[in-house]
Amino acid sequence: MVQAYNFLASWQLFPEKCDYEKGMPPKSGNYRIETANNQQELVVQINWVTLDNEAFFSQYDIRPDGEQRPFTDQSLAETIRAEIINASTIEVNFLRQENPVLQIRKEILSNGYLKITQLGKDEAGHPFRNIDIYHKQLSVLPYASSVGSVVVKPTEEGVIRHKALQAMEEQTNMHLDQIRQQIELLAKQAQEIRKRKELSLMVYQAKLNFQPVIGHQYYLYQKTDESHILSMVSPKEWGGNGPFKQFIAAVRLLADHTWIEEKSAAAGSGTN
Repeated sequence: MVQAYNFLASWQLFPEKCDYEKGMPPKSGNYRIETANNQQELVVQINWVTLDNEAFFSQYDIRPDGEQRPFTDQSLAETIRAEIINASTIEVNFLRQENPVLQIRKEILSNGYLKITQLGKDEAGHPFRNIDIYHKQLSVLPYASSVGSVVVKPTEEGVIRHKALQAMEEQTNMHLDQIRQQIELLAKQAQEIRKRKELSLMVYQAKLNFQPVIGHQYYLYQKTDESHILSMVSPKEWGGNGPFKQFIAAVRLLADHTWIEEKSAAAGSGTN
């Protein structure tokens, strides 16, 4: 079950990212996938709360080997067939008399989110597609979103517990989002510093015929022998690349002696 490793988690619903052709997306939701029977099967648990504050729970087991097996909830389907398409896709088909009645496709997106696509037919026989988007979390919420198998409505006590846990979840997720934003900001700053360092190394390895002044703009060119040269003359003043092979960037010397690219004035005359 190595290929299913990426799916093994508790996933929280993004209600605002849902796209439903049948029914209305739930208000909140949780999708949990874990292994069972010596990791030969996957247990899928789905909890969701509707816009009317009704809480529901559904669960089904799959053995993702492509074989067709009897399904426990005969009101939905007679048999079930699950298959791991690749490390980021699992496909589950619910069948009645060998005909598919519902297909659930679980996909790990490039951003790490879980996309659940449900393909089926409504009561009038019209095809529909419902899409849920989840993000991975360490969650214990007992209620959440999507459709799967037999539906069980919990007790009033369960709904009360859900509301309390949901409030806790919202608070902790808010703090986690703040931390994630700070991490993303630090990562962006680190990337900018790395780019500045690479540019600075290129400039300092270039040929210099003058002493650069902090805060002034200069122009980096590549020569025909693939080496670089720093010039006070811009491409605009040269009327092109001048005697050089190509123009690389307009750069400015900062107080810390690193160089930054001046994108808005790449071909301008600058301050010399």
